[in-house]
Amino acid sequence: MTKVVADISVSLDGFVTGPEPGPAQGLGRGGEALHTWALRPDAIDRAVLEESVAATGVVIMGRRLFDQIDAPDGWNDEMGYGADLAAEPPVLVVTRNPPEKVRLADRMTFVVDGIASAVAKGIAVAEDRDVVIMGGGETVRTAIEAGLVDELRLHLSPVLLGGGVPLFDRAAPRALRQIHVRSSGHATHLTYRVD
Repeated sequence: MTKVVADISVSLDGFVTGPEPGPAQGLGRGGEALHTWALRPDAIDRAVLEESVAATGVVIMGRRLFDQIDAPDGWNDEMGYGADLAAEPPVLVVTRNPPEKVRLADRMTFVVDGIASAVAKGIAVAEDRDVVIMGGGETVRTAIEAGLVDELRLHLSPVLLGGGVPLFDRAAPRALRQIHVRSSGHATHLTYRVD
């Protein structure tokens, strides 16, 4: 059965990017440290990454994250979803305004009618695999608050960024149920059931 999973790396102080993120600066100042676990994995990180990629049927992201991924220094044949595994599941981009030109057009579909529509479309094509909402922070937060997420997977990176895009800025209060924890040298991988 298809699960909707919000999966994102976050700093100890709650940011999913460093300060000043964008297509020219990627994850912002210091933000690359959030993905050390995926880019220079140890055995535990590699297992987490491989399991997640194998279970993913569709990826959903917001427009700001798409702009970074589609930038000249973004995803390519060697580096993409799943870091160096460079998996190519279908990607749905939630945006009100699709770009006129897309470098990775063969992988991307733009959804202009909101996150709920993107999740419904993802479930329809995921073939009993996971629909993974990989970010950014606002997209993950919006999906959780809309009641669309079954599991939240956080990759807690041992870094304090001091600013950037917060994951849970003004989030509605809610209790989550922790169902899995794995620690590596680069991150603590946390999985929560979103009730």
